[in-house]
Amino acid sequence: MEIFIGVESTAHTFGVGVVDSSGRVLANVKDSYTSADGGMIPDKVALHHKEVAERIREEAFSVAGIAWGDVSFIAYSAGPGLDPALWAGYNIVKVWSEKEGKKIVGVNHCCAHLSIGKVWNKLEDACYLYVSGVNTQVIVETPPTVAGREGKYLIIGETLDIGLGNMLDKFGRVLGLGFPAGAAMEKLALQGKYVELPYAVKGMDVSFSGILTKVEQMYKSGKISKEDACFSVQETAFAMCTEVVERAMAHTGKKELLLVGGVGANMRFCSMLQTMCEERGAKFFKVPMDLAGDQGAMIAWEGFLRRDSYGDVSIKPHWRTDEV
Repeated sequence: MEIFIGVESTAHTFGVGVVDSSGRVLANVKDSYTSADGGMIPDKVALHHKEVAERIREEAFSVAGIAWGDVSFIAYSAGPGLDPALWAGYNIVKVWSEKEGKKIVGVNHCCAHLSIGKVWNKLEDACYLYVSGVNTQVIVETPPTVAGREGKYLIIGETLDIGLGNMLDKFGRVLGLGFPAGAAMEKLALQGKYVELPYAVKGMDVSFSGILTKVEQMYKSGKISKEDACFSVQETAFAMCTEVVERAMAHTGKKELLLVGGVGANMRFCSMLQTMCEERGAKFFKVPMDLAGDQGAMIAWEGFLRRDSYGDVSIKPHWRTDEV
């Protein structure tokens, strides 16, 4: 049984995960940069990663009960992500690799979310909804025989501007909720009522910038309370995502839906998708909270799957899911 580690550093989280070749997570330790009102400041995020890296690695090794001699290779998130954060993680991994004599494998962060969800839920033919800070994508797997395509994943719908998580965090800063804002917004939304906001679905794609602009204007002019704003933003944005992923399932005939990414921690979002799947005779799947957001275990598992395809690829800040 092989053991390998994964290092996540695409955005505000630095994580180290330990996974074996059966997909069993032995440790998954992380530390995330937070800010009271400034969101993600790239240079400060990179500094955070450098400061916590060795402590997080030591804790992960302790939890897993391993030493460097047990590790077959180191996987790392090569992209997509923030340049300074990616470079910080890559440089840390290079130091560990050279010191311990371990091969490194750069992997796609987005695909890692899909892979860990697939192995955790033992899925065969899922439609994926990937909703994080930067990314909002509806994804399916394509057969390797599809002419003219390289790789495994096909994006059939996505955001045309900002990701859903970023939209929520941007409005959270307007409300003074700090960063990240998702959990605080979800709590406020429980006391809110619906106020109409722009609903922007364009075919299989979505757009969130209009929602952000409108609700910010309404809140600053006193036309909407914090609670109503949070409830209305959630209901509108989540309904948009539910609509496009239901259409994707109808067109592709998929009977499994997997939700991955940090926004997947929102219980209201999950309940909407669960209801949609039940009405379609499909099954809804998600991952546990500790695998929903960014973390090292998913990078480790994706590294195992790609160990013969990739090696030291430096960083790829704009590496798309459908390029894998």
